[in-house]
Amino acid sequence: MQLEEYSVLLKGEYKEKFDAFRALLLEYNTRYNLTTILEEKDMFYKHFLDSVAGEKFFPKNAKVIEIGSGAGFPSMPLKLLRDDLSFTLVESVGKKCEFLHAVVDKLGLSNVNIYSKRAEDLARESIHREKYDIATARAVARMNTLSEYCLPFVRVGGAFVAYKSGDTTEIEEAKSAYKTLGAKIKTLVKYELPEGYGERTLAVVEKIQPTPNKYPRGQGKERKNPL
Repeated sequence: MQLEEYSVLLKGEYKEKFDAFRALLLEYNTRYNLTTILEEKDMFYKHFLDSVAGEKFFPKNAKVIEIGSGAGFPSMPLKLLRDDLSFTLVESVGKKCEFLHAVVDKLGLSNVNIYSKRAEDLARESIHREKYDIATARAVARMNTLSEYCLPFVRVGGAFVAYKSGDTTEIEEAKSAYKTLGAKIKTLVKYELPEGYGERTLAVVEKIQPTPNKYPRGQGKERKNPL
């Protein structure tokens, strides 16, 4: 499906759901400073359309974990479009978790669990480690750091879907991190948001063997000394 088709869906069949989500985002943003993108058109392209751009990489009924959920991108637009997906949202900032709970409650979403924890701690819990079909993240950290946060959650045969800018340098730089963590790049998809809203890249990283138990290292080492 092309971006134009997603745009038609979001402005047509799914418009009511996305309008309701946008209203909640604007309401809670006055208290929690969730996003600086407030104009309707900007939000549609930069947040909503960009979030659903990777939809085809999420298998039917996939069990998905999102790291660093923030205001719920890409998870909430994906859930609104694909109710078959189940989500575990990981966000260490309590106020952002309050917003995510409000979205789930007020929009009547099912199969969405929210954890106010750090990813590096949650990844050591057996009920989460290597239990997900897909891990995803958007605008959280550089790819080498982000891979260490995300890949420990992915089962062998699953994938890490990262939403990145048009510059693929950091994706290439992280090749040694993928290998160390038991994964490899499966595909890169470059796309351009309409009306000059920017070039973007989806990096799909396939999990091919278990991640060694020492990862994620914790204590900030993922950022201070990336793989």
